[in-house]
Amino acid sequence: MILTESSILIIDDNDEIRESLKLFLGRHFSNIVSLSAPNNLFYVIDNNNFDIILLDMNFSRGKYSGNEGLFWLKEILKRNPELVIILITAYGKIDLAVNGIKEGAFDFILKPWENEKLLSTIKAGIKLKKSNTEVKELKEKQQLFNTSEINDYKYLHGPSLSMKKIDLILNKVAGTDANILILGENGTGKEVIAREIHRRSLRNNQVFMSVDLSSLTNSLFESELFGYKQGAFTDAKEDRLGKIEASHNGTLFLDEIGNLPVNLQSKLLTVIQTKSVTRLGSIRSRNIDFRLICATNKPLTRLIQEGLFREDLLFRINTVQIEIPALRNRKEDILPFCEYFLDIYNKKYSKKNTLSKSAISKLENYHWPGNIRELKHSIERISILSTNNNIKAEDFAFIEPLEAKTDDQILNLLELEQVAIKKAIKKSGGNMSKAAEILGISRTTLYFKLSKYGL
Repeated sequence: MILTESSILIIDDNDEIRESLKLFLGRHFSNIVSLSAPNNLFYVIDNNNFDIILLDMNFSRGKYSGNEGLFWLKEILKRNPELVIILITAYGKIDLAVNGIKEGAFDFILKPWENEKLLSTIKAGIKLKKSNTEVKELKEKQQLFNTSEINDYKYLHGPSLSMKKIDLILNKVAGTDANILILGENGTGKEVIAREIHRRSLRNNQVFMSVDLSSLTNSLFESELFGYKQGAFTDAKEDRLGKIEASHNGTLFLDEIGNLPVNLQSKLLTVIQTKSVTRLGSIRSRNIDFRLICATNKPLTRLIQEGLFREDLLFRINTVQIEIPALRNRKEDILPFCEYFLDIYNKKYSKKNTLSKSAISKLENYHWPGNIRELKHSIERISILSTNNNIKAEDFAFIEPLEAKTDDQILNLLELEQVAIKKAIKKSGGNMSKAAEILGISRTTLYFKLSKYGL
């Protein structure tokens, strides 16, 4: 028989019970430790990694109140709230065991026990312990991530009036639990804004769970977001926590929500409305307390008109809407960003680069189609390649937009496709269904191509 990799601690003053439990459980689990009394309990716990503790409720002869078990239950959970404790009690003392569950015990077993019942209770407790550990580790990593100086997500709003207005909005909404919708082109810093809202919120010591909805296929959507029970589908070998459940008490950031197919939007809407999830393969719903922030670069109102986005979902996610302007529309922010990134890469690559006036002029007058993300990569590239500390305009090689061509000059197939799409949209008066029909493609394909070409 293959043993389950789990560690179990038995605490019972009855030698026969201890030996019987060790003999039976030793046939199923890899490590069984037993104690006859809880005197050196904390030394044993601190030096082992137990999944389950089987705790008797009485240790002194002649005393059967169960108060000793309740006392040690509380003391153990004070030291380690993640530990899963199963109480051992005699028949007729069920009321005591119920009180123990109210104090934090996972479950109880009765003496004499049924082996199958005992085994199933312990296995259920092990699954809970694993989930608790995963959540704890996730939150610890996320707290470290939130407090670290990670340049990709450092909030720099710049001196522009538009960004000052956004900063004022952030101060007003951060302390609330209002649902936020962030709009903006790719690279404008939507996730940075979302993380800044979380940082200023009352949930800043909890998890910030970021989910890129555009990367989830239909088959992965529910398992990734809702989690699943063992056996829910072929590859579900064990229970798994979903990302929504993992965001409990923290912030859930759903990026690229405009890319979510309509059939999945209804499922997401139900979660937002009820603040609960049901894992795949389970009938039990779990209440989840999360703050919701969504982001997209898609025109959601237009998608609603085309039947590609639910209007009721939009109402739910945009209690407050924040629109981040493109970098080309706030040129006064360009230089501060350049100087900030240049300082980072000077330190990273041991350089002493500075920007000449000609370089600054070129950077401020470039149209930045990739926004802040493109600016950051441009500064890193020039920091690596520069041979002269004084960076000049000619050191930057941007791909400028192509001059307009007449139809008879265009021979490239990709360019021809873009022209055809533009003409179809113009001919249909902006009606995407009609435009897709003119082009002989589906609306979904049309929106994919619009995104692909940045139209």
